[in-house]
Amino acid sequence: MIVKVWWVLRTLIYKPFLGKLGRLSYLAKPLYLSNLKRVFIGSKVRIFPLSRIEVMGKESSITFEDDVSIGQYFHIISQGDLTIGKKTTISANVLITNVDHEYQEIDKHILEQPLIVQETQIGENCFIGYGAVIQAGTILGKQCIVGANAVVRGHFKDYSVIVGVPAKVVKRYDIKKRIWRKTNSNGAFIDE
Repeated sequence: MIVKVWWVLRTLIYKPFLGKLGRLSYLAKPLYLSNLKRVFIGSKVRIFPLSRIEVMGKESSITFEDDVSIGQYFHIISQGDLTIGKKTTISANVLITNVDHEYQEIDKHILEQPLIVQETQIGENCFIGYGAVIQAGTILGKQCIVGANAVVRGHFKDYSVIVGVPAKVVKRYDIKKRIWRKTNSNGAFIDE
């Protein structure tokens, strides 16, 4: 507890340099931040040590809404606008990005080719398991669960459980019946 209080106090040093820093948030060191003015952190956001937060470009941003908790070795990259919804929990060793590398010119090194930016958003109250990779073009609805080591790309409805490589929906919460139900890989309920 004392360590976390220290992290909160030390994080206040970043306040003038960040786009926003809500109350009771902390960024534990060591930490890498780029383009700080384009990083917006809500209240009670907890980011553990050894994280990397990269905003590429003057018009891009990363927003962490209120009450987000992030484990160590987290890496997020944005060239566009990327939002982590409120009350989301992200385990350690997770990558989230809205950027891909073009690789059409086979005679040219991949790092010399243009970047492809696709909208990526994490809904509110999601849980992202250890080692997951959230690729460019992924939209998670609210209360989605992403399994450990899943490689995720695509649009996923609210209350989806997403697992595997490549990740697929295996069940969703049926609001009408108030139960979890199995789905096909597209997230449609399987009639029982």
